[in-house]
Amino acid sequence: MSAARSLSAGTLAFDALLDSPSSTLRAQSRMLALPLVDNYVGLRATAKLTRRSASVRDGVAFVEPVSSNGAAVAAASVAAPKEAEKKTEKAPPARQPQAGSSPQAQKDFKDMQTGGVDQDSTCSVTVVGASGDLAKKKIFPALFALFYEGYLPKHFTIYGYARSKMTNEQLRDMISTTLTCRIDQRENCGQKQEDFLKRCFYHAGQYDSEDSFKELDAKLREQEGDRTANRVFYLSIPPNIFVDVARCSSRAASSSNGYTRVIVEKPFGRDLQSSGELSQGLAEHLSEDQIYRIDHYLGKELVENLSVLRFSNLIFEPLWSRQFIRNVQIIFSEDFGTEGRGGYFDNYGIIRDIMQNHLLQLLALLAMEPPVSLAAEDIRNEKVKALRSMKPIRLEDVVVGQYKEHTSKSGVSYPAYTDDKTVPSNSITPTFSCIAMFIDNARWDGVPFLMKAGKALNDKRAEIRIQFRHVPGNLYKNSFGTDLDKATNELVMRVQPDEAIYLKINNKVPGLGVRLDRSNLNLQYAERYKKKEFPDSYERLILDVINGDKRLFIRDDELAAAWKLFTPLLKELEEKQVAPELYPYGSRGPIGAHYLAAKYNVRWGDQSV
Repeated sequence: MSAARSLSAGTLAFDALLDSPSSTLRAQSRMLALPLVDNYVGLRATAKLTRRSASVRDGVAFVEPVSSNGAAVAAASVAAPKEAEKKTEKAPPARQPQAGSSPQAQKDFKDMQTGGVDQDSTCSVTVVGASGDLAKKKIFPALFALFYEGYLPKHFTIYGYARSKMTNEQLRDMISTTLTCRIDQRENCGQKQEDFLKRCFYHAGQYDSEDSFKELDAKLREQEGDRTANRVFYLSIPPNIFVDVARCSSRAASSSNGYTRVIVEKPFGRDLQSSGELSQGLAEHLSEDQIYRIDHYLGKELVENLSVLRFSNLIFEPLWSRQFIRNVQIIFSEDFGTEGRGGYFDNYGIIRDIMQNHLLQLLALLAMEPPVSLAAEDIRNEKVKALRSMKPIRLEDVVVGQYKEHTSKSGVSYPAYTDDKTVPSNSITPTFSCIAMFIDNARWDGVPFLMKAGKALNDKRAEIRIQFRHVPGNLYKNSFGTDLDKATNELVMRVQPDEAIYLKINNKVPGLGVRLDRSNLNLQYAERYKKKEFPDSYERLILDVINGDKRLFIRDDELAAAWKLFTPLLKELEEKQVAPELYPYGSRGPIGAHYLAAKYNVRWGDQSV
């Protein structure tokens, strides 16, 4: 009897964890030591079997309590161990829910098998702004790719919604021209496309009309039937009508028995005030849990790998601080100009279009402290802390530029930014900018984070370059001459194109003399993962929305912290009418970028490759 009480007391805390209503606690308890948990659950099941009898009715197991006499239980467990073993052998595997498990435990096990998607539910994705370029080029192809790979729920429906008059067949014809199948085709591509297009429908309506969304709701209900209805609305529309669509869809087309989630595309305002007004307007009709602010850069393969590289490799995390890192460079360049988007771009400029969102998100992921877990809120909490720790941006730490016309050696002429007919001839909107930023905390104090972004440059790339400090008292410094920067280790993560991670190291050139050279320890994704097809970022992010995973989406306070950092700079540039430095189309950018880097004893890494 005392032994039974001892066992009960010693396992009470573990019982509480396994039956906890908190899925986080249950998950953590199971992952701490799976072999130990398995053995414990088996013992626990055995103990329950000695206290309970099981009956089967119509193929379903029911458990009924029997005598609670402790002495009898102890005697039975000692006298008949073989019988208990037989019963436990017939029981399910240890990590499956045991007889008598709580409904929550059984739900968790089902979620583990299905990825959290209820196979008896439906999922409807409504693309608002279905006739736009983003929908045609990115959203519909991403949805098809998820369908082709088997990631969409069994019961799903795609609806296009826009003001344009269009039939279902016309929408399908429009979509079909953009659909492609994966390289590793497992099924007939044409048949898969046909099956997908049968699930696509169209509804024409006004963005500010509840009646139009009521009509959409009726059509969605026809497709959903009696199943649990989950709905996703993708707002591929200008931000000035976000709130109208959120209001109408929430009032007239929300799910009555499942989830309703809304994807919001950037730009999220032009400054802190307009962003706050937009967030407040959405909050009047949607909860923060329903809003998914999408930044497609966060869905890129190398961005996902950034935290893996840092937190799962012992050699990097100890070096991830001011003691070893001399500077960080986050670089984005395009080898083409605005090309027809000048009217849109002139209203935002390169800082709002690229730096305040894409590049700042990369900086936050790189500079954040280790999160408590990989849960969405834990990661986003650390990103917000990093953004709030940043020092205000000073105008003297900023260079802005604008590309001008240029004629190449081969005689090809390239236009200036202001040659675009949709751009005012006197526009001073920057098409290039570089900024030196600093984080005011113990880890990064004094380390310059240099951002650079531009259009119409000499190449196309997006990468993160981490330059380490010089080796103290380097025994081989004379082998590098006077340029010690050549001896600096550098970690490079190339986001696009040709995804790669490489580390620049010093090594001896073969021969009788002692001559050093820089070499790359190189992980090229295309070479290492030849048989892998890399999903588009929109595929990953849309799937995360369907599964309710918000790790790669921007929270409202994170957005506010980003705008709070950049709004004073943007206001000062506009009030002082700072003229951008002109640079030739196809060049490396303004000379001022090199002076800014030299100010902090930094050499741009992309200029020396």
